[in-house]
Amino acid sequence: MTWRWASAAALALLLGVPLGAQQVREVGLAAVLLASDPVVGVAGPYLGLRTSARTRLGLTGGAGVTDGAFAWRGELAAHFLLAPGNRTGPGLYGGGGVAVSGARGAVHGWVMLLLGLEARPGASSGWFVEAGLGGGPRVSAGWRWRHRRR
Repeated sequence: MTWRWASAAALALLLGVPLGAQQVREVGLAAVLLASDPVVGVAGPYLGLRTSARTRLGLTGGAGVTDGAFAWRGELAAHFLLAPGNRTGPGLYGGGGVAVSGARGAVHGWVMLLLGLEARPGASSGWFVEAGLGGGPRVSAGWRWRHRRR
């Protein structure tokens, strides 16, 4: 029985999940625009978890349109924050992940690379903008609310 808990703790440390430390959870709204052929635009919720002081896992889902048809997209990205504690001013981050989207019965998956800028990453909320690749040139913007849990 003790081995199970020790294994879970070791796995959490390897993945960078803080144990007993301050954890930051994020929720927000995001809009994603892909300059593909045809152009795709979706908007929806964002969920994030800071797995350490400088790393974050983010999940975005959205619905929208492409060439007059319904489209959807989901993204899972890991971010590396350069200034995670800034309570004023912007903070730069880079990241990558995977995306899956669908329209007209077709489903596609991509690898994503991105560079982002967010307002006040150490504060309770702020805007963000991202540019990168993942199914075509990609831009994203939105707002994140952060909750610190001890």
